Amino acid sequence: MTSPPTSTRPPDAEAPLTPDSQQHGWLRLLPAAWTDYALLARLDRPIGSWLLFWPCAWSVALAGTLPGDWALLLWLALGSVAMRGAGCVYNDIVDRDLDAQVARTRQRPVASGRVSVKKAWAWLITLCLVGLVVLLQLPLLAQAIALGSLALVAAYPFMKRITWWPQAWLGLVFTWGALVGWPAATGRFDWPALALYAGAFWWVMGYDTIYALQDVEDDEIVGVKSSALRLGARSVAGIAFFYGFALVGLGAALWLKLPDPLVFAGLIPVALHFLWQVVTLDPADGTSALRRFRSNRFAGLLIFMAALAVGSA
Repeated sequence: MTSPPTSTRPPDAEAPLTPDSQQHGWLRLLPAAWTDYALLARLDRPIGSWLLFWPCAWSVALAGTLPGDWALLLWLALGSVAMRGAGCVYNDIVDRDLDAQVARTRQRPVASGRVSVKKAWAWLITLCLVGLVVLLQLPLLAQAIALGSLALVAAYPFMKRITWWPQAWLGLVFTWGALVGWPAATGRFDWPALALYAGAFWWVMGYDTIYALQDVEDDEIVGVKSSALRLGARSVAGIAFFYGFALVGLGAALWLKLPDPLVFAGLIPVALHFLWQVVTLDPADGTSALRRFRSNRFAGLLIFMAALAVGSA
């Protein structure tokens, strides 16, 4: 976008914040006309970019090409920010009518009318062009695998209208980096990457069910489906189940890379962290759910350290 977009908001006004917004620091230095675009791409909420990045990083680390491939990690980090932002813009365009009916989302820039749909599409294209630059840095096999996710990404916003398990679809989409990182680092595709993808899928099922607990009342009113609604009073047990399968998949990935029982010791810290999330989660408290959801940035780091240790062995 070559010139600052216009805004219908007074220059000295601030966009209403969602509970998990971190609008501070450099975001406050943006011109008022750009603030809504930063919010639209969730630049005030970096947790989503971290959660998209970590499976990419795990895959590169487990492939065993670090520390030499730190530049690749930086490219994947940039791609995670850009494509997570693009996905959020697309989701807000598709969901603008539903978002307007939900307390936590009704002040999003498109749902509230502060950013027009046409300008949101322009911003989406801009972010996708950044993603294209990142894509072109990868080997051809990694490029082809990355492009394979586009249909899943395009369908995701509609899943909450179709199935009680939109979190499963997000699990397929948000963990695709596990399939991309390995060939990006090695130029080939191997079984540990697939096992890593499976473990990451169940990780997403766990943390996004926690996230969905914040919206159960509004979702029931507007008719939106989620795993939190489907599980109901069994949500905590379901999350424990999902995290258990995540550990199985992650353990399989480590074992396939290095068949030594000691590799499982690397998952003890993350297992304890998952246990903390489950034991201390209050399903009726949105603040509790949000805190445990956001703690998965740390869980991702713990898994990265295990993958790095095994990949470097």
